[in-house]
Amino acid sequence: MSDSFNYIAFGNLDYVKDVDEIGVGRGRMFEYTPTEISKGLENLDQDSVNFLEKLPTFFCTEISRRDTGFSMLVRYGHISETQVGRKDVITKFVPVAEFGEVEFEDVGQAAALFGFEQKFQLYRSHWAVRQGDLQAILNGLVERKPDAAADFAELVGDELAAADAQPPPQKKNIIGVAESVEDFLKILEGRSQDATHEIFYLGHENAIFELTPSLLRKWPDGGWQFMPNEDRLCKELLIAHHDEFQGDQYCFDRLVRMQHYGLPTRLLDISSNPLVALFFACYCPAELMEIDGEVIIFRVLNDSVKYFDSDTVSCLSNLSNLTYTQKNEIELSLDTDGFNETDVAKKLLHHIKSEKGFFEGRIVPDDLGSIVCVKAKRTNLRIKSQIGAFLLFGHEATLPETGIESVEIARVTVKNKQHILDQLNAINVNATSVYPSIDQTATHLKMRYRQPAVQE
Repeated sequence: MSDSFNYIAFGNLDYVKDVDEIGVGRGRMFEYTPTEISKGLENLDQDSVNFLEKLPTFFCTEISRRDTGFSMLVRYGHISETQVGRKDVITKFVPVAEFGEVEFEDVGQAAALFGFEQKFQLYRSHWAVRQGDLQAILNGLVERKPDAAADFAELVGDELAAADAQPPPQKKNIIGVAESVEDFLKILEGRSQDATHEIFYLGHENAIFELTPSLLRKWPDGGWQFMPNEDRLCKELLIAHHDEFQGDQYCFDRLVRMQHYGLPTRLLDISSNPLVALFFACYCPAELMEIDGEVIIFRVLNDSVKYFDSDTVSCLSNLSNLTYTQKNEIELSLDTDGFNETDVAKKLLHHIKSEKGFFEGRIVPDDLGSIVCVKAKRTNLRIKSQIGAFLLFGHEATLPETGIESVEIARVTVKNKQHILDQLNAINVNATSVYPSIDQTATHLKMRYRQPAVQE
């Protein structure tokens, strides 16, 4: 059985060496954390904090090159008095063993010691919960730093036993189960509505669906699938199909078109039509028909609903033009004046002004890390038919299952999919109306008028 431990890293050597209080932006929490663990921690509630405080903790610098190879400062201990804020997480670090600067011949040696599949994790400031053989990691550190052996002798009992702590399960706000259109509508009727919010919906064929845009999805080990190459993905598609994007005025318009054609983007499709969402929760391959689907309900504050030409939308959309290295230079903790003096802010401003020459040169860092709901131009039949909108994710933004200040989240479990599809078809909610392209219409008609096989 693998042990669990916190791995907290920063690029600033003096910060790691001298402090006993650690502050990590919420956007950097649980990067490179296996998804089966991070799902239960993303809410950062008290159960999550209790779990994190039980774990042994490595507090390290990012790895750096030296004349004879590579090195990183490594401290070992545990954390306590953790405070979760809207933007960051603050915790006290209590050292148990000071390994000091640990040297390696190459980055691969360091990655192997900590059991990291991706070397890039060693170059990234973040807080991960990792799994591995804790005793073997400590033994490897002592071999490289014999002077720490005295401290290491004390690392027994509760210190190592804490690595067996189990993460809390993922929490979801499930408000009902629907086995028919009538069930679904009754559940919606029971939801409170007021003039301060707008309601949007998202349907998915499998209830394990995560509230993450395709660009921000990760592999099971916690590593990114697409995020480090966001700018390349966008530019390569523009190069290959430039004419398709000629009518797009804003970067957001281009992202919508890219999303339509299946490119990973920082957009999450939602709809203002609940029956469209219910259709998507049921419409699936035959092998998934017995798997529970789900409709996710978003109750969004009016102030967080933007339009395609919003300045905030331009700021968030143009993050797609920055390289991964540039994104890593973004410091959302800075005040507005300080942030706009940074090189990366000036680079982002250059991209924004290319579509909005009148844009004032003041990017609000708090906005840049937000999630906003955007009503897009209905430039294609699919958006029109699905009454589509999008959640646009800003820099290092995450949407936990409990929602955020501006977005409340609830879920409806969907069963008996074929019966619901038959009911929806009777009121003309089907593949033809939801996917109004000729190929989808042809597929729907083929299945509707197909003659049953003759029984011998």
